[in-house]
Amino acid sequence: MNVVLGMASLLPPTPTATATVQQHYCYYYNLHNSQIVAICCFSPAHKKLLPITSKRKSRRGLIRCNAFFDDVATGLLELENAPYFQGLSETQRWWIVAFGGLVWIYFTARPGVLIGAIDAYLLAPLQLALDSFSGRRNLKRTDFLVGEKLGEGSFGIVYSGVLLPKNLNDSPADQKRPRRPPPRSALVPQSQSKDKVILKKVKVEIKGAREFGDFEEWFNYRLARAAPETCAEFLGSFVADKTNSQFTKGGKWLVWKFEGDLTLGDYMKDRNFPSNLESLMFGRVLRGADSSKRNALIIKQVMRQIITSLKKIHDTGIVHRDIKPDNLVVTKRGRIKLIDFGAATDLRIGKNYVPNKTLLDPYYCPPELYVLPEETPSPPPEPIAALLSPILWQLNSPDLFDMYSAGIVLLQMAIPSLRSAAALRNFNLEIKSCGYDLKKWRDYTRLRPDFQILDSESGRGWDLATKLISERGYLRRGRLSAAAALRHPYFLLGGDQAAAVLSKLSLDRK
Repeated sequence: MNVVLGMASLLPPTPTATATVQQHYCYYYNLHNSQIVAICCFSPAHKKLLPITSKRKSRRGLIRCNAFFDDVATGLLELENAPYFQGLSETQRWWIVAFGGLVWIYFTARPGVLIGAIDAYLLAPLQLALDSFSGRRNLKRTDFLVGEKLGEGSFGIVYSGVLLPKNLNDSPADQKRPRRPPPRSALVPQSQSKDKVILKKVKVEIKGAREFGDFEEWFNYRLARAAPETCAEFLGSFVADKTNSQFTKGGKWLVWKFEGDLTLGDYMKDRNFPSNLESLMFGRVLRGADSSKRNALIIKQVMRQIITSLKKIHDTGIVHRDIKPDNLVVTKRGRIKLIDFGAATDLRIGKNYVPNKTLLDPYYCPPELYVLPEETPSPPPEPIAALLSPILWQLNSPDLFDMYSAGIVLLQMAIPSLRSAAALRNFNLEIKSCGYDLKKWRDYTRLRPDFQILDSESGRGWDLATKLISERGYLRRGRLSAAAALRHPYFLLGGDQAAAVLSKLSLDRK
């Protein structure tokens, strides 16, 4: 039985010899037969709800008001008698309630002024205190053994490494001697070590690299609080205090917990992609569908994780600005996580944002090139920027910058001939000449792409791609946001849900 609670207040029309008594009535309303089930009266003298009548009995007897409705009535009575409501008409009270509701909606709308303020003034200092107490903010060069080089970018070099045991030198005699790491052979195999880490050396000699290193550190701490599942666990940073073969004095290093040393780009270079991700994505090799359908499921699962992570960071006001396969690490458990936040910007407070400066990869950037229009003024002080940020997001939808890049990743995963740098360069030339209309490009291109995966399931994958790889129309929209993309039929219909159905069929563990 669906029941609605209603309340009303009744005053005697004329004063009497006794004190005026204001009675508050609450009633149960049955949605099925449109009848009042029970009525109770709140008595100020007794400060409780008293049952008056009942028009229907349940199997357990008379429906009575309980303590919860007693508290509700008490609260409403106190609110009505509050000093700031005395003397106000009913219309004025409704205006106050409406204004309060609009203020609440504004401060909780993307990118979250209220949540951001709580993070900045409460959670961030709390995290700093806890990390300082646990020693995470006191990392040193001698805490790590740097391993092999994994990759290199414009502002940093990425290495594998190991966090050395803290009890390596415990005796007073050992503390007087220089700390020496154990031989490398003692730390192998590292693939099973819980102390394995990823280190990034900031190229301090490159102009602007130090600033980008500071920004990347800030964004990793921010997301560790707001959306920890979207990126690798950040352990902290340290500045080298000595120059040797691996370290430069004054050089900054960032450290993450090891979650995988291969990116989506590494897997895409393999001819067996996407089947080489099958056991990671689903924990087993799927049986019960042909290879084409299995590949489509794998790509859909990867794409779902990418867009889900983008939605979470966009909800905090952060735009990554460098989404590409090389910045999507694949964890040992088949999770796709975002890395390399050096180019990211927090448009809630204007962090790492300069109006006439763009940071992008020409192969994956959208046609607008800038996350916000070039005429956008420089951000004001952070509190003012945060206060105005909901308006900025509604007018410009800066999160759509990342969604174009996500569309290119989808196209590369689904079309093997677009995975090389040369093919991607030609694609960008062709799509530009077609006015960033993917449907026109399909008829125009000379690359002879294979659309089998995108055309499967009634072409829902192709439809999603056309709504991500496009120009932005009126009010700088015209491209799906992360939230809208997750509601697209590509994810909601068909044999999806990450092989939830197929996993119940005949499955063979790898």
